[in-house]
Formats: sequence, structure tokens, C-alpha cells
Amino acid sequence: MKISILSVFPKLYDEFLKTSLIARAQEKKIVSFDLQDYFSFVQPKKRIDGSTFGPGSGMLIKPEVVQQAIESQTQKYGKPFTIFFSPQGKKLTQPLLRTLAQTILEKEHLLFVTSRYEGMDARVEKKYADLVLSIGDYVLMGGDLPAMVFMEGLFRLFPGVVGKQESIIDESFTGPFFDYPEYTQPVTWQGMQVPEIVRSGNHNAISQWRDQQAAKNTVMYNFQWVKTHAKTDYQKNLAAQYIPPHYMCLMHTEVYVGDKEPGNTSVTSLDMHDIARSSRTYGIKNYFLVTPLQDQRKIIKTLLAFWQKGAGIEYNKSRHEAVNRVRVSESFAEVVAAIEEKEGKKPIILGTSARVGDSKQLLSFFDQQKVFNKERPVLIVLGTGQGLTDEFLQQCDYILSPIEGFSDYNHLSVRSAGAVILDRWLGINLKSG
Repeated sequence: MKISILSVFPKLYDEFLKTSLIARAQEKKIVSFDLQDYFSFVQPKKRIDGSTFGPGSGMLIKPEVVQQAIESQTQKYGKPFTIFFSPQGKKLTQPLLRTLAQTILEKEHLLFVTSRYEGMDARVEKKYADLVLSIGDYVLMGGDLPAMVFMEGLFRLFPGVVGKQESIIDESFTGPFFDYPEYTQPVTWQGMQVPEIVRSGNHNAISQWRDQQAAKNTVMYNFQWVKTHAKTDYQKNLAAQYIPPHYMCLMHTEVYVGDKEPGNTSVTSLDMHDIARSSRTYGIKNYFLVTPLQDQRKIIKTLLAFWQKGAGIEYNKSRHEAVNRVRVSESFAEVVAAIEEKEGKKPIILGTSARVGDSKQLLSFFDQQKVFNKERPVLIVLGTGQGLTDEFLQQCDYILSPIEGFSDYNHLSVRSAGAVILDRWLGINLKSG
């Protein structure tokens, strides 16, 4: 395969192309390179760039320069599969790399178009790009390093480049879990020992340990990847073992019932049932209803008795399974104490609010690692009425980002908000690539 690279600074590639697997791929004649400088396609002392139209600073590579470079390479090696690099491009992932490796292996000519300055005229991408790639949500000074990153990931998937193919079969980002930790001699280093299990010689036990360690580390430090790639029941069940125990609480006290007036609200059967079903779906261990009012607790306990101990068990078994996790408490302190007694640790409290602005406590739905790696139970608190009071929110460890859409309306029912929160925080949302 011939690989053409268009660059403002082709010398950047000199040492890179002589290194490691890139060099091996050339030695085996799997790939060969043709580096071209944009300045080769303009007259001496002529510029390859021009200022952008409209306000703002920055220079763009002229479209006719890129056109001449692409057409020259096409005439030499045939029609290429052309890749541009841009922060606006398709995000590079391991699944995408695997798909592209299969596609590109069938091509005879691959062309990388890299940019510098502020980029290049948008019409060039529109005309020539078969693919625009981004290697992450950040901006570099040009497309050369992204091109090198892409080659590092791509060529190791080509047959014959990596010596042992099994080394790339179960690597990080191939499935829902990253690689397990690995060790070599010496057995003891800096007071740390290689785990006895990996020295045991018991291959089945080692394999199981590796699965467990991979799942635990990925859940703790990159739960977003697990959420988007756990497909099989085995993968889901394995991940679930390392998600900290979660609880949910619906407050009918310490909430606003008027214009900044704290008070109590009435319990409803609908909130009890619907949030219980959501809680069961997302693996919540217990769902607490909190009210200091004795008559309200009596109402809840009457409802629960039907579903937890009475005729409701046979009437609707799935509803019984959900409602059986509901508990009634007189105060929030009682909830925290019950969780601490059950888990042996105080829970991390995640408050919720539709009116939260900027706050050092604010936690996005992509920040599970901030909570999970503390290895403590987690308590998500919902408020009825007009939401949890400011005083209550101040005692929370974090406040989850408000649920918002692209509109100026923000008045979800608490059961709807609870379902959305649980799905964003703990739900599986598979990606195709």
C-alpha cells in the first residue's frame, strides 16, 4: 500500500517512520510512504496560505494548493482513500480503528491531508475527504501528530506488523473493559509484591482474576466506556459487581413548598411505584421515602404492606419485586444511618436540583470516577414540591447537573426526573463503534 502524506513540515516524519512497528511495516513491504511538502506546489517565494474571510485572525491553506497536491499524488498512485484531520471530525476509537483497518487494507493508495495555521478552506474537505478524523476534544497546532497517532493505531492491526496477533485481541478498548494489570520480575519491588494468584500457575484462576481486575478498574476509572460497550449478560453482571452500592431517597421534607418556603409535602402512590420500578431497573438497593408526618408514614406503610407482604405479591410479581425495596423513614439522618449500618461506610450524598447554577459541588453525568473510586455507597436524593432546600443541598457531597432540554421549560415530575437521572448515571447506552 502506498501512503501519501501532505504536510507543511514533512521532516517531522523522518524519525517517526524509522521507528518500531512503522519501520517493520515498511521492511515487510506492507506499506511505503511518499511525503510531500505543500510548498512544492507553489512557485518559489509564493505563499501557500491566505487570510480567512470575515472577522477574526488566522491563515488558511489555500484550496488550489491542496488541490494540486492531491491531484499530483492521484496521478502517481491512483485514486486514494483520503483522510483529513480536524477537531470537528469523527472521533477515533479502537472499534473505529478496527473497522477502518478492514476498509483500508483493500485500498492501494492512502492519502493523509494534514493542516497547519487555522486549518484549510472548508471546501477542500467537502470535495476530497473520504473521512475526517479527530483524535480528541482538543486543538493542536496541526494535523501531523494526529496523522502519526492514527498510523500507530492502524498499522498494528495490519496482518504481519505485530508479531503475536493474540496481543491485540483482548487489549484495552476492544471490549467493555480495559487491560488487566500485568507484572514481571522481581516478585517484590519497592515493598510491593506481584499478586500470588498470578504466580500460582492456575490458568483458570488467573483468567478469572484478570477479568475481575479489568472490570473493576474500568468501572472505577472509565465508567462511560463500560456504559457504552457492555453488551453481553456476562459483561453486564461482571461490571455490576464493582459499581458501588447505590440507594435513592425521595424527600417529602426539607423541600420548598412555596416561594422559598420550606415545608412538607404529601406522599403519592404514583411516585412510590414509578420510582421503585426505576430503582429496580438500575440496581438501586433500597428506595427510601422520607416524611416526618406520622399519618403520611402510616399511609405509605399500608400501601407497602399490600405489595410487600399481602396479595400484591401474586397479583403482580414484578411490581412486588420493585416495591419490596422501598423503605419508609422519618428523617434523612435515619436514612444515612441505615445505609451506614448496612454497608459499614457513610454514603456519598448526591443531591439533585433544577435550579443549581455554578457550584464547586456540581457533578456531571460523566463524572462517575470522582465518586466510584472512593469505594463508598452512593445515595441519590430527589426532592418533591419545588425542590430540595438550599440548606439541604449544602450538606450534600455533590449536586448532580440539572436535567435540561433545548428549551426554556424545565418542570419535570419527580418520577420522570428520577428515571432520567438513573439512566444517565447508571444506564447502559451502547455505541455501535
